[in-house]
Amino acid sequence: MDAIVVEGLRKQFDPPKGPVAVDDVSFGIREGEIFSLLGPNGAGKTTIISILSCLLRPDAGEARVGGFSVTRESDEVKRLIGVVPQEIALYEELSGRENLLFWGRMYGLNGPALNKRVDEVLDWIGLVDRQTDRLEKYSGGMKRRVNIGAALLHNPRFLYLDEPTVGIDPQSRRSILDGVKNFNAAGVTVLYTTHYMEEAQEISDRIAIMDRGAMIAVGAQDELVRLVGERTRINLALDRNADILAERWRDLAGVSTVSEPEDGRLWVLTDDANSLMPRLFDSAQTAEARITEINLAEPNLEMVFLHLTGRALRD
Repeated sequence: MDAIVVEGLRKQFDPPKGPVAVDDVSFGIREGEIFSLLGPNGAGKTTIISILSCLLRPDAGEARVGGFSVTRESDEVKRLIGVVPQEIALYEELSGRENLLFWGRMYGLNGPALNKRVDEVLDWIGLVDRQTDRLEKYSGGMKRRVNIGAALLHNPRFLYLDEPTVGIDPQSRRSILDGVKNFNAAGVTVLYTTHYMEEAQEISDRIAIMDRGAMIAVGAQDELVRLVGERTRINLALDRNADILAERWRDLAGVSTVSEPEDGRLWVLTDDANSLMPRLFDSAQTAEARITEINLAEPNLEMVFLHLTGRALRD
């Protein structure tokens, strides 16, 4: 049985004419796995996190966390979860340790047990040496690590992380991703949202791809990639006439999709790159253009998104 069950969730803001943020979404998360919601901004990922955190009530559908309903048994759900929101929920004038002590007391911890737990969390997030510095002296990545630490203080069974690496440096991103894997190895079930394909590929046991409020595919990475079949993405750069060639290439046999040109660059999705590439060069020559760069991309999650939606993940 799944540890988290989502059935037919729907959420519309400002009905009846407002946007539908989540549209009939269903999925399950197994105990002990890292499950990622992957999709562009506005796909509905944060709304799902808010519903599963008992902060938003769905218009339709139901969700259960650890067997408890998020709409009828919210107190029980909140005891099981740790939530890391997109926005930093910390106090700049306090030190890293003081922030963790504050949030630990909010969870009902106190005395020696609280101090011991803060010590453990500081070690987990790699900030023992900086624990007495005021938060205003921390980098963005360090603040995000404290934000994650605050969600771990009460030993949650489930950890939700909503876009935890947005706007931070590569070293801090690496630290957070490694931390997520370590927390999971220690027995925490993780729900992770991101619009970074590389993150979902690295850490996830299973991935749900979302777009415009709908869930369009769910599975392990290799299962999702099989949806693309044998298609290859050809990335090209042209010195001129990219708009003209994009239109011509859409009519070539074997072409599934051609992107809109941007700064002379575009991509072509095809079932047979070997036979198509000579025709791309011939067509460019006819249009008095020159292909200045070309490379092939093997199937990945971005190609899955492209295949299912007709546009790139970051469009």
